[in-house]
Amino acid sequence: MLAASPSLRRLSSSSSVRSLRRVLQHPSTPPPAAPPPLPPLRTLTRALLPHLAAAHRFSTASFSSSAPSRLGECGGARGAPEIPEVVEVEDEAGALVRHDTDAYAAVELALDSVVKVFTVSSSPNYFLPWQNKAQRESMGSGFVIPGRRIVTNAHVVADHTFVLVRKHGSPTKYKAEVLAIGHECDLALLTVESEEFWDGVNSLELGDIPFLQEAVAVVGYPQGGDNISVTKGVVSRVEPTQYAHGATQLMAIQIDAAINPGNSGGPAIMGDKVAGVAFQNLSGAENIGYIIPVPVIKRFISGVEESGKYSGFCTLGVSCQATENIQLRECFGMQPDMTGVLVSRINPLSDAYKILKKDDILLEFDGVPIANDGTVPFRNRERITFDHLVSMKKPGETAVLKVLRDGKEQELSVILSCSL
Repeated sequence: MLAASPSLRRLSSSSSVRSLRRVLQHPSTPPPAAPPPLPPLRTLTRALLPHLAAAHRFSTASFSSSAPSRLGECGGARGAPEIPEVVEVEDEAGALVRHDTDAYAAVELALDSVVKVFTVSSSPNYFLPWQNKAQRESMGSGFVIPGRRIVTNAHVVADHTFVLVRKHGSPTKYKAEVLAIGHECDLALLTVESEEFWDGVNSLELGDIPFLQEAVAVVGYPQGGDNISVTKGVVSRVEPTQYAHGATQLMAIQIDAAINPGNSGGPAIMGDKVAGVAFQNLSGAENIGYIIPVPVIKRFISGVEESGKYSGFCTLGVSCQATENIQLRECFGMQPDMTGVLVSRINPLSDAYKILKKDDILLEFDGVPIANDGTVPFRNRERITFDHLVSMKKPGETAVLKVLRDGKEQELSVILSCSL
């Protein structure tokens, strides 16, 4: 009767009693019951997370550093990509937020490892050699590695008078000493004597060279603020690049993460390991920064550990010319299946001056064939100049060269020396 009461009220103004009787005898069908209330948004989100993760697998798993076979890796079939572990966290408003535990773990690890470097330096005055320039203050970044050492850039502590370091979240600055500095590779090692500084400090492990399009996070203290900063980007290119500080050609990794003054010396983290050290950017371009790769860092550190000081990077001591011109190749008797570069000049102070001759054709370096443009194979379908193979050798090591001289192939041994 409650459901039919509105109809009754509407019919009460009618003079027909039959209509009223018909309504009482055959009441109208009651409306359907109201649907149950929807579950809370949080419950729906939890129910949809497995489906979202399944869809996420095909769009981003190929770029995850935790995948068993990375994009562009040499040999073997690619395995099934893994999904980064995701946790659900409630924010202050009670909303459910998803976090990538790998990324957050890397940032948390960096917060206890990255330090801010304060340097007071006095550069020499080349116009007035009997005095130095006025002291100036500069700031950079650094990170802790095993052995209670701090890695930073050489240009951060160049011509230093004294150096101070400060941990993240600490107001205290501690005096640091420069153990070794390599201007050629733009790297330096610091240490702190204070035991208080090392309380709660974690060390970062060095990883490998990242593949193209792998994500890296650059941590440091760039200009624009005093607190730590984290920027994210991907690897764009891996090739030898001129280092602005030392004017040398060494391997570098190009990334599109923002690298600004103050980022110098900070780590580029991939997963839970260091992929490189931020050190320079390309002026006049957008989002082109460079980091020093791990092989260069390890070569610098191993040289310091063995000799107690910076030992330098090796050089062959020759200038070479590409042999892509067909007439040039025919002139020096190169067969169609031969590839190599032409020796155009030899440093008189190098060991190669006694062994190599001008107009020799370098065919191989330590068994690795050299292409006509001076490059050698590097990873999967990548190429790099053969100077990288030379720079990764230690001073005093012997390299085997296969050369073409007067139309005959020869194998020669050359002792490599550093460029210092």
